Amino acid sequence: MPTPATRRSRPASTVTKNRTKVGAAPQVYFFTDFVKARRAAGSPDALRGLLGGKGANLAEMTSLGLPIPHGFVITTDACKAFLADKGRFPAGMWDEVEAALTRLERVTGKRFGDPKRPLLVSCRSGAKFSMPGMMDTVLNIGMTDAVAESLAASTGDERFAYDAYRRLVQMYGRVVLGVPDEAFETLLAAQRSKRGVTNDAELPAEDLRELTRRFRDVVKQHTGKPFPTDPRQQLRLAVEAVFKSWNGKRAFDYRKAAGIAHDLGTAVNVVTMVFGNMGQKSATGVATTRNVTSGEDEIEGDFLVNAQGEDVVSGTRTPLPIADMGSWAPKLWKEFQRYCALLEKHYRDVQDVEFTVEDGKLWMLQTRNAKRTAQAAIRIAVDLARSKRITRQEAVLRVAPEHVDYFLHPQFDVEARRAAAKAGGTLLAKGLNVSPGAAIGQVAFDADTAELWAKKEGRQVILVRPETKPDDVHGLLAANGVVTSRGGRTSHAALVARQFGKPAVVGVLQFDVQPEQRLMTGPGGVVIKEGDWLSIDGTTGEVFTGQLPTVVPDVADEHLLQLLSWADAERDLGVWANSDYARDAERARHFGAEGIGLCRTEHMFFESERLPIVQAMILAKDEAERVEHLAKLLPLQRADFEGLFRAMKGLPVTIRLIDPPLHEFLPDHDRLMRETTELETKLSLHAGDETAMTKDLAQHHVLLAKVDDLREQNPMLGLRGVRLGIHMPDLVRMQVRAIFEAACNCALDGVVVHPKVMIPLTTTSEELQVERSILEQEAKAVMKEKGKKVKYQFGTMIEIPRAALVADRLADHAEFFSFGTNDLTQTTFGISRDDAETGFLTEYLQKGILADNPFATIDRDGVGRLMRWALEGARRTRPDIDTGICGEHGGDPRTIAFCDEIGLAYVSCSPFRVPIARLAAAQATLRRKMA
Repeated sequence: MPTPATRRSRPASTVTKNRTKVGAAPQVYFFTDFVKARRAAGSPDALRGLLGGKGANLAEMTSLGLPIPHGFVITTDACKAFLADKGRFPAGMWDEVEAALTRLERVTGKRFGDPKRPLLVSCRSGAKFSMPGMMDTVLNIGMTDAVAESLAASTGDERFAYDAYRRLVQMYGRVVLGVPDEAFETLLAAQRSKRGVTNDAELPAEDLRELTRRFRDVVKQHTGKPFPTDPRQQLRLAVEAVFKSWNGKRAFDYRKAAGIAHDLGTAVNVVTMVFGNMGQKSATGVATTRNVTSGEDEIEGDFLVNAQGEDVVSGTRTPLPIADMGSWAPKLWKEFQRYCALLEKHYRDVQDVEFTVEDGKLWMLQTRNAKRTAQAAIRIAVDLARSKRITRQEAVLRVAPEHVDYFLHPQFDVEARRAAAKAGGTLLAKGLNVSPGAAIGQVAFDADTAELWAKKEGRQVILVRPETKPDDVHGLLAANGVVTSRGGRTSHAALVARQFGKPAVVGVLQFDVQPEQRLMTGPGGVVIKEGDWLSIDGTTGEVFTGQLPTVVPDVADEHLLQLLSWADAERDLGVWANSDYARDAERARHFGAEGIGLCRTEHMFFESERLPIVQAMILAKDEAERVEHLAKLLPLQRADFEGLFRAMKGLPVTIRLIDPPLHEFLPDHDRLMRETTELETKLSLHAGDETAMTKDLAQHHVLLAKVDDLREQNPMLGLRGVRLGIHMPDLVRMQVRAIFEAACNCALDGVVVHPKVMIPLTTTSEELQVERSILEQEAKAVMKEKGKKVKYQFGTMIEIPRAALVADRLADHAEFFSFGTNDLTQTTFGISRDDAETGFLTEYLQKGILADNPFATIDRDGVGRLMRWALEGARRTRPDIDTGICGEHGGDPRTIAFCDEIGLAYVSCSPFRVPIARLAAAQATLRRKMA
């Protein structure tokens, strides 16, 4: 929120006569006061905070000797005081504005409101951080009937004079007086139609004169007051409007999305007008000093002859490519190129510049660091470092981690996406963008169908579910992407999709997914049937009907590889990957992973050829039968682990023993109840093959009895993890045997192995001691059988608050800790992530009760404090204990910065986030060392 005002001004309608208090900080700076303003601010960053980015840059450009129109800046401090004091200018501010106007008249030789020598100015916003188009601007302030007549006579161009006048009335009416723009545009469109022309530049002077009159009538009709003809009143109200636009909805929403603080305020730049609409020797344009789409070293932009700046950006006229300026005015083009080079060199970054040519003279109106695509951002940073404009460290810091994400996923073609967005009904709905990339496919409403279509019929598939469960994983792996109507950013669908690089959109609340009916309904009653085509954008969370074309970025882009190599040289944190299969491990290594921080062994159990064995093991009548089924699983698990060890070639592989409760491997209870009831009904009605139904019903009764036996009120806090291992030791002994048989086999083949066995969900040192003792005996027995010793470690996950609090005692029995922050966040907050993210958590974020989603970015104050406590305790017991994080937070840049801060050894994330984590880890280290 805006900072409180320290002094109260008189009402805005009263022109203040009081003078600025002696010794008070100036509220207005002339562009030529750059040195004075810089001294007052104390640093370049503070200068931008005081004058806004636009004002600071205009002042600096003036000091560089570029042709900048004279002007002055009203500071952001004045804006904050204005907003805090209910729309009243701070004391003395308007006196400083009047003094600056007098100075402006003196240096320009013109007078504000004087028809003989008229001074016209623009009033532009300018915050510390660029917010293009989010706040307000008014041009041609100072125009009156008398001034318009004088300009027409002095320039011999009546059209120019009334074009400027009608622009003022239209822009001022919309921005300052709140008149709907449609009221003006309707009149313009009618006049163009009457003349048979397509754009405003073709309307003659008499039309513009008449439009100006009619525009003023529109203002009076909407406001009940005539258009202001006092230039000073025009300026005063315009300054108020720009200040107020800081809290406008579009500005607020932009800041929220861009992570810009809401209490910075905007400066106001009052600049002498120069005109690009004075005829064929005048023009206006916008350009970037490099191509901000590809990053190529070439000026990119547009310009228009005989136009004002708004014409270029508004789309009312089709602009010319900036390169055509070379044929229109060769000397001006060379001058412009020289200024672009100078600005890029001075600011050490690609610049976005605005310019106007007034009757053959070039004026530079603005410069700012240019927005750019992900591809361009990486290329530009690398090219600037290679040319010694910036250091390699600066190049690493200049690229946002999400820019790297672009190179790892297919994207929809930009033009096709724009066309789809404009086509009514093609954009179906929007949900949570949990796993980036573009995917196209035919809708399948269950995992088996998705797998059948994809693997056996070669179809492109989008799996659509109300929500996914672990037994849907085979369908999710087969599909191109996944959509769910429920679930949050850390739901099962989101976790698995990110793990395997599948585009995903979850929590699309507008969808009613009905798998039994093989359809879903969307907004407006749209019905999507199984087999219909969908296009999903996991980067934006959008779901489209039909098939949008995609483009695949080049992951081997040499600029990206160069940047990541520079990042690796800077970071202190290791970057590992969460990988369950050899193919994922290979992908993770390709992306630069230095180890596996989490292999979830239960994912292997859900594969279609293994699930029946797992279920048979769970349903076993006694221990002997259970051991028989475990023996069938042993070679399958051993092969899994061998694949991981061979793929990682000597890098550490952390394997978590089974974690979820056993009921997750059995059919859903409610589904079993429904099917059992249906079978009983059919049998009672003698409908169908009674022998087959009787057999099927008996199987259902067995399954239902076991599901009832395993059912828990809160399975997340029930018989799972280490508790399950102690309760059913044969199961985890089989897993450890598989790990060490695989390790020994690889070692005998000359493959260096580094197995790390992770015991999940421990809360007491006693249970960890008991479990480790059982498992280490098995490990030693295997190595003795194989005649081969391998180095290994036993450790545990810290995912329960008590584990963090007694970490000093757990460290007696663990060589490493891995923070499982998904469950640690749930148990610390006492909330279910899926329920929260589709329920009250959204409300908490909207109301500012929580600043961030704690399942996306680590909660420093709660979860983070537990992590610090655990580390301090563990290091007292075991100074060399190895520590990392393996929750979904491991791929979040802000969480990575926290992990670097507290001294973890590594972060572990999905393979597709490894390059992002490498960059984020380097940035965290650099910023920590710079602090």
